[in-house]
Amino acid sequence: MRAWAVVETGKPLQEIEMPTPEPKGAEVLLEVTHAGVCHSDLHIWEGEYDLGSRGKMRLTDRGVKLPLAMGHEIVGRVVKLGPDAANQGSKVGDLRVVYPWVGCGKCAVCQRDEENMCLSPRSLGVYQNGGYATHVLATHVKHLVDIEGVDPALAATYACSGVTVYSAINKLLPMDPNEAIVLVGAGGLGLNAVAILKALGHKRICIVDIDQKKLDAAKQQGATDAVLAAGEDTAKRIVEACGGPVAGIIDLVNGTQTSRFAFDALRKGGKLVQVGLFGGEMNIPLPLMPIRALTVQGSYVGDVKELRALIDIAKKGQIPAIPVELTPQRNADAVLNRLKSGQITGRVVLVGEAA
Repeated sequence: MRAWAVVETGKPLQEIEMPTPEPKGAEVLLEVTHAGVCHSDLHIWEGEYDLGSRGKMRLTDRGVKLPLAMGHEIVGRVVKLGPDAANQGSKVGDLRVVYPWVGCGKCAVCQRDEENMCLSPRSLGVYQNGGYATHVLATHVKHLVDIEGVDPALAATYACSGVTVYSAINKLLPMDPNEAIVLVGAGGLGLNAVAILKALGHKRICIVDIDQKKLDAAKQQGATDAVLAAGEDTAKRIVEACGGPVAGIIDLVNGTQTSRFAFDALRKGGKLVQVGLFGGEMNIPLPLMPIRALTVQGSYVGDVKELRALIDIAKKGQIPAIPVELTPQRNADAVLNRLKSGQITGRVVLVGEAA
């Protein structure tokens, strides 16, 4: 198979030949038709995360091996089933979105279909080759979700952007639909979060970003309020826009500055759900945690049960489509550079020849 792979961290992707996997057991081989380009791909490409005063976390120390075809937002067409995958809901020729956040497959959390919480992750596009290639190997047929009736390019974004924000939203709901939920970051995740909140019937959605163009896109998507994050008074402007301190905030950026203003905008009993991987460090005054009964919770992608539920909502036509730009797989490196420089609104999806 051909792949557009990270051969050396921080260097341009290279088009290389890799062995085409042979499915075993319940594995399934697919031809990649669509692969979303996600901001977390930048961290994998650069090879590290910023841990603030604790330094850098290098991904090679966590078992990431190069060369690697990134890409975890994958839609593909089934071309071959492993011997144990037959008669389990997918057949050759089917178009499926692939759940990428797989674990060991054997532990208790994996058996509960909560593989994103596995202590031995094998995520596609991170620890195994992903969608920046002509083929991808799904580790189990149960990770394939039928997308009939959903635009495959949009469906690809649900494998990470969609299921990640859906899982984070589930950590806030139920809430009064007229009570403001704040979303920090108006990129692909932010726009999907606005769309999914609207699909779930939430009415008051405040979006925060440093880019007015992205805020405008979020308002078009259905956000009711927008705050430009500039200067030291962002928390104050969030509170003003929402009519008071906020019950729920999802930080899709999750950097030192965003964590601070998000925390400062919470009301008593409020919850901050941290999703993004921008990096840095969060410093909070500890007495305020019990005095104001605050919750700060991390949310890591979502599980396959949530992806199935999200696709079911999308099949009913209830999720407004986010802006999606299509480009051939060979342009993967150029897209990464555009994403790094903040030039993308919505999502760019790579299109394979199999499409």
